[in-house]
Amino acid sequence: MLGVVAKQLKSHPALIPLFIFIGGGATMSMMYLGRLALKNPDVSWDRKGNPEPWNKIPHDHQYKFFKVNMDYTKLKKEGPDF
Repeated sequence: MLGVVAKQLKSHPALIPLFIFIGGGATMSMMYLGRLALKNPDVSWDRKGNPEPWNKIPHDHQYKFFKVNMDYTKLKKEGPDF
């Protein structure tokens, strides 16, 4: 497989950026999926020990991809306590 790709790249050097960007995009998408699987509070890897991890998050906690300077403790809680 790599021999065929190397042969194509030698005969068509204009394809090199295409392979770089496709490989970079695939790598970044796999890294993002790994981050979602490991860091997202909705994902539960331990079904017996912690089957519903989203219920253990404090009501004033806001999960965001980027941090925003906002005090969530002053917001009014609209949901019931479980």
